[in-house]
Amino acid sequence: MTDMTESTSDDAVRLSGRMICATPADVALIKAELPEHIRLTRNEPGCVSFEVRQTDDPLIWSVEECFTGPAAFDLHQTRSRASDWWHATEHIPREYEVFGLT
Repeated sequence: MTDMTESTSDDAVRLSGRMICATPADVALIKAELPEHIRLTRNEPGCVSFEVRQTDDPLIWSVEECFTGPAAFDLHQTRSRASDWWHATEHIPREYEVFGLT
């Protein structure tokens, strides 16, 4: 994995957005599940960068992802949908934009 500021291929797929917690319990759930999700994602083939950070609003989390191309992004989506992370947090609304998919 490299820093998002480094050059990436024209085929790169980027996701940018946020997760919006409704309650402090949702925040606690993200904090508990996030370290393993980050570790697994950053170790995926084709992961250029993956950052999930709590914003100034403690209920909102910023999400920034970059993968080398559509195949790597699809692999990430498939893996994450089958993960403990997804099963624990799927009820938390996500607002994402994806760039680089045609």
